[in-house]
Amino acid sequence: MSCCDQAPLRLALSITGQNKMAGCGSWVFFLTVCAVSLLGANAEIKFTIPVGKLFTYELLRETFQNDFEPLSKLYAERWYDDPMIFKCNLQNFPDLPEWLRFTQRHPLDNGFLYGTPTSPGKSVIEIYAFNNRSYDTTRQILVIKVIAEKMLPYQAEFFIKLREIEKVLPSPVQDEIQQDLQKLWNTEALEIVNISNALDRGGRVPLPLAGHFEGVYVKVGSEKYFSNCLLKVLTSEHQKQCSSGARVKVPGGCNFCSIPSNCITWCKTELFDLTKQEPAPPAPTMGSGIVEAGGDFDPPESPPSRDFFPDYIVTVIVPLILAIILCILLAYIMFGRREGVEKRNARTNQIQLYHHHTIHGNADELRSMAGTRGVPPPLSTLPMFNSRTGEGAPQLQSDSPNIPLIMAQHDPYSDTLPRK
Repeated sequence: MSCCDQAPLRLALSITGQNKMAGCGSWVFFLTVCAVSLLGANAEIKFTIPVGKLFTYELLRETFQNDFEPLSKLYAERWYDDPMIFKCNLQNFPDLPEWLRFTQRHPLDNGFLYGTPTSPGKSVIEIYAFNNRSYDTTRQILVIKVIAEKMLPYQAEFFIKLREIEKVLPSPVQDEIQQDLQKLWNTEALEIVNISNALDRGGRVPLPLAGHFEGVYVKVGSEKYFSNCLLKVLTSEHQKQCSSGARVKVPGGCNFCSIPSNCITWCKTELFDLTKQEPAPPAPTMGSGIVEAGGDFDPPESPPSRDFFPDYIVTVIVPLILAIILCILLAYIMFGRREGVEKRNARTNQIQLYHHHTIHGNADELRSMAGTRGVPPPLSTLPMFNSRTGEGAPQLQSDSPNIPLIMAQHDPYSDTLPRK
């Protein structure tokens, strides 16, 4: 074979090899994408947090949207902004741990897991996302490991009236609040310990109007002692103003809120000095549960007998006596207080009494005359009659429809009646 004949063959073999390599690469890429899409939702997200520090985790809808439809977004260049509903629970349990809370205001908003752990341990949280458009469901595993750490000795809790929990949990808003409280505390070594909703603390649901908010409690801690502005909360003058209900003014030189919605309510500010708190009593020691030898079991004595006669008097005799007294009183009013006919006639004027008796006598006489009269009933009351003779029509014995109900009778005086 010549060189000219070998060139087309080499070109065909090279093209075939490139096609096979391209096909193999596309299949590898496709399998990789499928593996990521299948395993991405079940991948564990791990956090390690100390005891007494705020934990916040934002459930981004964009992340779960990528788990729902990664291929359509990658190849068809479609982007969905679907409403989603998140459900969170402790693994193998229906609820979350005691210290952890979840909030999501609307399906078009992101969700937040937040809380402050109180004891070390490990919690595995299952997060389920429900797509309201496609009805798809995906899951995410969140592993939270809580380690023991010394709590901050000086803590203070503030109430922010013009905020809601979903607007405070994002990290930029927390940084703004923390900066204002750092100026108030006069230290930069300040950390947010806890954030809680006012509704969880007994607050009322606000009206659905503009300018009405639920309110948020923010608790911070520091190694440094309280500043002079914070110590003014403990003065008797400040407490007297708050108890009287008067509008409490901000202490002089202590207004550090750069944003009006982040201003605190001074009457609901509390300070906690954990260095002065008494240590918790030790836990009781558990025994073996076996009675020690050398003594007999002495059961407790039966309770003393109870006399139920006073209860019987109160529940039966007293109501019975009251019922008898009421019956006697009612009988006296109904029968003992009546005037009587003779007494009433004696107190009535004679002319009036004679007129009354006359009316009664005349009425009785008319009734007796009406009952004894022998006058025949009027002819108009008869069923069928002749106006001249008073004779009634004979009863019809036939049921034929051709015979009229009222048969005409010959009247001898009908010829003398005037005719029109």
